[in-house]
Parts: sequence; C-alpha cells; structure tokens
Amino acid sequence: MEGGSPGDLYIKQKESDDRDARISWSLKRIKKKFVVMSGKGGVGKTSVSVNLAIALANRGLKVGLVDVDIHGPDVPRMLGLKDKVQANAEGRIIPIRYSDNLSAISIESMIVDNDKAIIWRGSMKHSTIKRFLGDVEWGELDCLIIDSPPGTGDEPLTVAQTIRDAQAIVVTTPQEVALADVRKSIDFCKEMYLDIFGIVENMSGMDCPHCGKTIDLFGKGGGYKTAVNTSNRFLGKIPFDAKLVVCGDKGLSFQEEYADTAMSKAFADIAEKMVTL
Repeated sequence: MEGGSPGDLYIKQKESDDRDARISWSLKRIKKKFVVMSGKGGVGKTSVSVNLAIALANRGLKVGLVDVDIHGPDVPRMLGLKDKVQANAEGRIIPIRYSDNLSAISIESMIVDNDKAIIWRGSMKHSTIKRFLGDVEWGELDCLIIDSPPGTGDEPLTVAQTIRDAQAIVVTTPQEVALADVRKSIDFCKEMYLDIFGIVENMSGMDCPHCGKTIDLFGKGGGYKTAVNTSNRFLGKIPFDAKLVVCGDKGLSFQEEYADTAMSKAFADIAEKMVTL
C-alpha cells in the first residue's frame, strides 16, 4: 500500500497528534509570542531579536528566545552560550539559560560540530521547529521571541501556521532596497493572517565619534514611511553602533556594557511597547 500499511499510518498520525497536543499545551503557558522577521538578510534581525529579549528580561519578565534560523543559527554566539542542551527526567529538552529571566534554544546547541553545514529540506526544518515549540520545557513565560531567517520560506511559514496568536516584528534598514523586501514580509503576514505588531528601522543613523553629528549611513526615515504607508505601527529607530558588533562577536550583552547609549535606550523603548501595547 502506497504510503505504508494502515498500522504505520496510524502510528504516524498518533505521533503527529501527540506532538500537536504538546505544542498546544506549551504555547498556552506563554503570554505573548513575537516572531522577528526581515525581507532580506543583513538588516540586523538577529541582533534585534537578541537585544529585545535581553531588554525584556531586564524588565524582570520571563523570556524565551527561539532561533529558527536553521542554516545560520547565530543566537547562541551572540549570547555567549556554549553549552549543549540536556533533557529532564520526562525527556523534555531544557533550554540553555542565559540569565535568571532569559533562556534560548537553537539547533547550534544540539549539534556537535558548529562549523558543519546543515543541509536539510523543508520537512526536517518543519519538524525541528515543532520540537522547539512542543518538546522544550519553557515553563511559564511572559514573552517568547522567535528569530526567523530572512525571507518568506519554510521557517516563518511553519511559525505562522503553528503559533496562530503570534505577532510579527518586521525589521528593516532605511534604504529603498531593504524597504522593497520588507513590503514582501508585510504581504506574507497578510496572506498568513499573521498580525503585525510593528516595524523597526535598524541601523538608523550613526553618531560620528569625532564631531558628534548624525551620519545617515543607509538613508533616513524609510522604515517610518513604510509603516505609515502600510498602516502599521512604527516601533522605533535603532541607531548603528559599532560597539554592538564587538559585543556580538564576544557574546557580551551590549545593554550591560553600554547601558547609557542611544541604542540601549532604543531597545528598552521598543521592549516597553511590547509589554504595554
């Protein structure tokens, strides 16, 4: 019989039903879910995801961070997480703890050689993301942030279909080429009935270290105009700061190292909106 015997099909269906039940139970214990998206790579989406998670945790909220960028998982490196995941007595995966209020899960925390390419088709990515949501012991969370890869492929599609009450945070930079792609992300959200929480304009100007004047490296105001033109909330502008690159490479928290900077304030302001709006 094509597709397997009736017994095999029953077992597969039972496993699928059990997995969906675990996901539903896990998601019910999480108050707010945000998926961070971008229409193209290179806009700093993962940096935004990581720093928003830290900003929320700094407010005393219990936060989970899920890295569903299967082929380029950078969340553990940015958080300085080197441990591999373990399972508890019930066989559920324990996320890697960054602080008392923040834990994260990523495929990088599950593989032995972090430099090996992950060559997977969509079905394997789909199954892994489902595990991140249903088989991880998240416990009671105030916020779950999902860092998805750029574009509108398998990973954000799986998230949108699985977490029906998720809200999208779309990250862009000010220049037109990025804005053209972010409009595709907005269209994706409409097609998938995924609520858009708002738009973030990242790398929005840099203060010159010599004269103090703002340099608009990638243009100016494009994220705000896109939010207005598409009737979406504008969450704020995050300036470019070269020290963020150094912190990310070293696995240090920018907000702890440079708490009084404009960038740290921008993350805190957006986190405030995520809590109150």
